Amino acid sequence: MIENQSDNTEKKEENVSEDSNISESSPVIENQIREDKQSLETNDEKIYAEDLKNTISNNDARLEQLEKEHETLKSQYVRIAADFDNFRKRQSRDQDDLKVQLVSKALTAILPIVDNFERARQQLKPESDEAQTLHRSYQGLYKQLVEVLKQQGVSPMRVVEQQFDPNLHEAVLREPSQEFNEDIITEELQRGYHLEGKVLRHALVKVSMGPGQQNSQEPKEKDKVEEDIDSESSISDEN
Repeated sequence: MIENQSDNTEKKEENVSEDSNISESSPVIENQIREDKQSLETNDEKIYAEDLKNTISNNDARLEQLEKEHETLKSQYVRIAADFDNFRKRQSRDQDDLKVQLVSKALTAILPIVDNFERARQQLKPESDEAQTLHRSYQGLYKQLVEVLKQQGVSPMRVVEQQFDPNLHEAVLREPSQEFNEDIITEELQRGYHLEGKVLRHALVKVSMGPGQQNSQEPKEKDKVEEDIDSESSISDEN
């Protein structure tokens, strides 16, 4: 009985000793826990900062790549838009040219009829009332034909006393003229026409070669100069 009590007493003393040891070491443990916690928080902050830095770097690289792709697509769009605009303009121009060619072909076939009307008007000299009536009817048809040509954009050339231009005129005859200088159109043999500012048919014309007497004197003057040169050379040879 006494032994049991002593054992219990010893155990109590041991427990009290352990409790006192725990109470003495608790501040140290708390400090260690606090330090460990702070260390973990610091590591977590470093890891978070590193992850955030990597994320920002990746986003910057991705943004730069997207900007490059955007510029590439923008350049392709601008080029395609320009090509399409050029294609549209070319198609419109080709259609206009084709239209002009078709109209020109049709009008060119009509022009000989207009020429015949003009020749007949110059040759006919109505004397009787019946002939004058017929002439007026003929003039009405001619005016209608000319009006149709005007509506289609056809206009006649005025060539007499104008400077000869091979882009507009075709010289059929060239002859001396005391009245006109050289390369001046003296007579219209067949009328030329414009269509919307372009040549529909060249005018057949007669062109002046200038005063004939002056032209005939030029060889004589040339021969005289050559004779003078020959005489001078012969004199130099004699010396």
